[in-house]
Amino acid sequence: MGEQTVEAAGMERVIIVGSGPAGLTAAIYAARANLRPLVLAGGLYGGQLMLTTDVENYPGFPEGILGPELMMKFREQAERFGARIENVDVESVDFASRPLVVRTTDAEYAARCVIVATGASARWLEIPGEERLRGRGVSSCATCDGAFFRDKRIVVVGGGDSALEEALFLTRFGSRVTIVHRRDRLRASKIMAERAHSHAKVEFVWNTVVEAVLGETHVTGLRLRDVIEDRTYEIEADAIFVAIGHTPNTAVFGDALDLDELGYIVSPDGTATNVEGVFVAGDVQDHRYRQAITAAGAGCRAAMDAEKYLEALEFREGSLARR
Repeated sequence: MGEQTVEAAGMERVIIVGSGPAGLTAAIYAARANLRPLVLAGGLYGGQLMLTTDVENYPGFPEGILGPELMMKFREQAERFGARIENVDVESVDFASRPLVVRTTDAEYAARCVIVATGASARWLEIPGEERLRGRGVSSCATCDGAFFRDKRIVVVGGGDSALEEALFLTRFGSRVTIVHRRDRLRASKIMAERAHSHAKVEFVWNTVVEAVLGETHVTGLRLRDVIEDRTYEIEADAIFVAIGHTPNTAVFGDALDLDELGYIVSPDGTATNVEGVFVAGDVQDHRYRQAITAAGAGCRAAMDAEKYLEALEFREGSLARR
């Protein structure tokens, strides 16, 4: 098999990498600023909302909206204002010199400015039934989906602060919240553990892992295994919230941008990175809120900061040309 030829594209003013709420909001703002942004959306565009059924907490949709439908509206709005969207994955970048370089399998793009909005991916258990029932009782976001399970039996998997925060939030809705943890003690902070232990609706199942999610059209139960006794049994449940962490989608940026100990892009002000002309937006930088609305707001900020950066850069270049 011969070597693939990588085609060189022209200079772009703005390239946006990612197509979730952050990336597409950045595209809307950049397009309206007449920057003609190029969005490298990824082979599976739309971010985590593409895996969500009903979205009821995004402003402007009082009756709720399907996650994929919401992302299609984002995309249509960005394209209406002139954003160009390509469903390709970025494989590498070179931010060490100018122009900034972004590479896909088939092309190499040069840009004056780049906005990274690649998001983060929830870690899943990778067990039977989990993927099939995702959005039908399987979730990784209590804030997004908790209200669908009023007076229902809810299970949370995990033992860190995030898992306990999810569980305590879910007590507002569920009749009972069961935390399943593979060890006999929590990794969470002492104060979070005390809150969970003292809550009347919360119970713990220790030294246990979930082996399968049960149900045909929606979650009806779980198959658990006690790792000490090596005993398998089933419990009834209406929902399972997996809270074992997220992985930021930063693999291609690790050598080019500063990352924190969890792998998220470091940004002193929420948009700027350690590389001039490279901005960041959404869950790839924010591991606290992880909401569509906060990601969209971050995309707006990144696009506005990118516009100001380009104005200043092109003014300097114009001034030098006139000398």
